[in-house]
Amino acid sequence: MNNEKEKLGRREFIKDALRTMTAAVIGGMGGFIGGRAAKNTVWQLDPNKCVQCERCSTHCVLTESAVKCVHAYDVCGYCQLCGGYHRPGAKIQDTAAENQLCPTGAIQRTYVENPYYEYTITEALCNGCGKCVKGCGAFGNGSLYLQVRHDRCLNCNECAIATVCPSGAYQRVPSDRPYILKGQQGQGS
Repeated sequence: MNNEKEKLGRREFIKDALRTMTAAVIGGMGGFIGGRAAKNTVWQLDPNKCVQCERCSTHCVLTESAVKCVHAYDVCGYCQLCGGYHRPGAKIQDTAAENQLCPTGAIQRTYVENPYYEYTITEALCNGCGKCVKGCGAFGNGSLYLQVRHDRCLNCNECAIATVCPSGAYQRVPSDRPYILKGQQGQGS
């Protein structure tokens, strides 16, 4: 009788071990398939939904955010009085730091001809705060917008910025079309 109980215990042990291994294999395959799906997509910020809450600069897992300001030159009016460059209420419209909206000096202003100026973003200085984007949208034509730069982004499984984004502007897009351009609906081309 003792021998039967022992055999029954071994049988149950083997059955349980096979069930556990089967579950592990199925779970591993699901993880592999899910991992492959994530590799075919990347995180991106939809500029049509972005509300410039400044969380991109503070919630990225990287010390320097992977979100940077992008300038759509074909949309820009090259205005002397640029809402994305100058601080609201600035008394003088020059390049002095106290008159600039960008806290890091990432926007460079170059004279073209009267009254036109070209604005260039120095990505290395940009912290992704979106202050210039908000100013450009409020007082200009919206040629400045934020984008996740994929040469920097770690493509986290769950983006820390996406979890705190109040407008739901973060989404996964196909990695072969990683940028959503200003004015386009949904995924970029």
